Amino acid sequence: MTLLLPGIAPGLAAAYLLTFARVGTLIMLMPGIGEQTVSPRLRLAFALLVALVLFPTVRPLLGGGEAFAGPRLIGLLFGETLIGLVLGLTVRMVVAALQTAGLIASQQLGLSYAMTVDPAMGGQQAALGTFLSLLGIALVLATDLHHLALEAIGQSYRLLPPDGVPDLGAAAQLALKAMARGFTLAVQISAPFIAFGILFNLGLGVLSRMMPQLQVFFLAVPASVLIGMLLLAGVLGVIMGVFLDDLGRYLAMLGGR
Repeated sequence: MTLLLPGIAPGLAAAYLLTFARVGTLIMLMPGIGEQTVSPRLRLAFALLVALVLFPTVRPLLGGGEAFAGPRLIGLLFGETLIGLVLGLTVRMVVAALQTAGLIASQQLGLSYAMTVDPAMGGQQAALGTFLSLLGIALVLATDLHHLALEAIGQSYRLLPPDGVPDLGAAAQLALKAMARGFTLAVQISAPFIAFGILFNLGLGVLSRMMPQLQVFFLAVPASVLIGMLLLAGVLGVIMGVFLDDLGRYLAMLGGR
């Protein structure tokens, strides 16, 4: 038995490396766990653990020892990393709908210059978008949607088995569909604020025509912010419900449900 270990160990190590290439990339982009506020060591440890759990089911899909020859191993490693990157970024595009919706709402309410540092993604973002993003991440964990994400990681091997470099055309099409879905969801979420902005500005235009001496700007900005915050409080539950439902259906689709 000990004589066989030197020959077996390299194959097992290569197979585990291929499993980790896809799983690790997906974990680093996973909603709730792949945020910048989560310690990189914690994310790495979690990715290693998930790869270890999936390894017994992934190992038969990788073929025999000939699959781990030099060029073949490099091709599989590149393909697995690319699959994980594409799938992870598509989910991120759907999650980014909250940030886009927050930016649209901020522009309608006159809060587009209220910027803050986004602790999840880094950089300066609209304060309202940052609030919606953090709330969305918290609700993803609270409603156990990350379990669907973990299931989708395991099912991705059934949908996209390890077979070298994937079809780049299909990957680009999947990314475009996810981007379109994210923008559509952002417009749906921000629809109340878009309607409010149109009606509010139309009313201000009529008011300025009726009372030219009125300083519309000094009246409009406080009223827009006040009414917009009341509108946000009223529709916040519906907004997050729509987001969680769409994200859950997308993760279920990736999981093959």
